[in-house]
Amino acid sequence: MTTGSTHIETRTGVYADSVTLMQISKRLAALEGVTAAQVAMGTPLNIEVLAGMGLPAPEGTGPNDMVVALRVLDDAARDRALADLATALTAAPSSAGLDGGDPAPRRTESALRRSGADLVVVSVPGESAFVEAHDAIVAGSSVVVFSDNVPVEQEIALKDEAARRGVLVMGPDCGTAVVSGIGVGFANVVRPGPVSLVAASGTGAQHLMALLDAAGIGVRHCLGIGGRDMSAAVGGRSASQALAALAADEGTELVVVVSKPPDAGVADRLRAEAADLGVDVVWALLGFGQPDLTAAAAAVVDRLGRAEVTWPVWEPAASEARTPTGAALRGLFVGGTLCDEAMVIASEALGEVLSNIPLRPEWALEVDGSGRWDTGGAHAMVDFGDDRLTQGRPHPMIDPTLREERLLREADDPRVGVILLDVVLGHGSHADPAATLAPALAEALRRGKDRGLAVVVSLTGTTGDPQGLDRQAKALAQAGAHVHLSNAEATRRAISLLPVTANEPTGGAR
Repeated sequence: MTTGSTHIETRTGVYADSVTLMQISKRLAALEGVTAAQVAMGTPLNIEVLAGMGLPAPEGTGPNDMVVALRVLDDAARDRALADLATALTAAPSSAGLDGGDPAPRRTESALRRSGADLVVVSVPGESAFVEAHDAIVAGSSVVVFSDNVPVEQEIALKDEAARRGVLVMGPDCGTAVVSGIGVGFANVVRPGPVSLVAASGTGAQHLMALLDAAGIGVRHCLGIGGRDMSAAVGGRSASQALAALAADEGTELVVVVSKPPDAGVADRLRAEAADLGVDVVWALLGFGQPDLTAAAAAVVDRLGRAEVTWPVWEPAASEARTPTGAALRGLFVGGTLCDEAMVIASEALGEVLSNIPLRPEWALEVDGSGRWDTGGAHAMVDFGDDRLTQGRPHPMIDPTLREERLLREADDPRVGVILLDVVLGHGSHADPAATLAPALAEALRRGKDRGLAVVVSLTGTTGDPQGLDRQAKALAQAGAHVHLSNAEATRRAISLLPVTANEPTGGAR
C-alpha cells in the first residue's frame, strides 16, 4: 500500500531474524530521501512500535509476516529503498522467501536426520524456538538455543527430552558457547587449553575466558547452559549433564562452573554431583559472600600452578582526573552477569543498589521498554541486555544506541558522581564499539566536568578479538574513562571515586 510519502507492505511467510532486520532498517533509514524505515516481523511488539512511528501495519498482520514500512520524500526515494532492501535481504543468511518467492524449507526433524549434525544452533523468535529445538533433539542433535524469551516450562520440557535422548540443550538465551575451540554466538578468540566451563551465564563466561586468556590459560569447551538453568525452577538440568560430559572428556583438566546468583539448593546438589564424578571444579557462583569472577580466574591460575597475574588497566590522561561531587553510582551494562557481579560488590560497600535485575525483590527498578527509569538519587545498575529491553531490537552488544542515549541523560543528573559501563568484544559483538562509545563518553564527561563526573569501563576481550583489545581500551581511555580488564576491579575503582560520604551503606547487603 502506498499513500503519499508512506509505503507499507507485508510479505507473508517471509522471515529474517531480528538482528538482520534491525541492521537493514538502519541501512534504509540512512538513504537519501528516506525519513523513516522499519523492517520487522509482525510480532505484537513490533506492530506496536510501527504504530508509534505513525506507520501502522495492515490489519491481519501476524508474526509470520514481514512488514516493510517506509516514510519517503518522493517515489524515487521509495524505489531506491525497496531496491536496496531486496539486495540486503538477498545477502542475509537468515532470510527466506525473498521478494515474494517461496520460503526456504524449514530445518525439520527429517532434514536434520539427513544432515547428521551433532550440534544445531536455534536462533529464531522465542515463540518459535521450542519447535525447532525439539526437532533437533528428536533427530539426535545437541542444540544451542540462542533465542531468548522462551517460557521456562518449554525450557524444562526440552531439557528433559534431551536427557532422555543423551544430548545436551545449551540455553535458551545461550549467548556464548565454545565447543572444541569453535565459538558459537557471542564468542571471544581464546587460545586452546585444558580448562572447560559450564556457564549459566553468557557475559560471565566471556569475562572469565578473557581473564584466563590474559593469564595465558586456554579454554577447551564452554558449555553455555542458559541463565535460568541453575534456578530452582529448572534445577540445573543441563548443568548436571554438562558436568558428566566433561568428567568423561580426556582433554579437560579443570572445570569452572560460572553462574548468575544460583538457587542455593541447586548449587549444593551440583557440588555433590561433581565430587561423585571426581571432577576438579572451581566454582564461580555469584552472590553475597561469594568470590567474584576475577577471584575465580585467579583460583584457576593458582590451581594450574601458573604465575600470579596483574590484570591490565588503561588510565586516562592525568589532566582527566576527576573528583566527583555527586554521590550516586550508576551502572549501564550490556552483560547481565557483569551487572550482577557489580551489584554484589557495590551493595557490600554502598548498601541498596536498584536494578531491573535486582539482587533482592525490594531493590527492583521499573525500566520501560524504551530504557527509561527514575531512581531519584539512589545507586542503580541496569542490564540493557535483559529480555524486556531486547524485544524487537538487537542486543546492546550489537546496537548500543539505547545505552548511549541513557549515558548522556545520566551525565546531566547532578546527583550522579560515577558512571560504570561494560564493553564486550569478540565475534558477534559490535565491530568497533569505541567508535560510538568514545565520543559519547567524551560528551558525557564534558557535560559533567563542573561536578567532577567520572566514568569507569569494564572491558571484556582478548588480544585475538577482531575489534583489537588494546585499540579499544586506548580509545576509551583517551576519551577520559578509567578502563579495566577486570569487571570486579572496575567496580571497586568506581566505588573508590565516589565522595567519601557516599561510601556509607544504606543497608541491606549484609
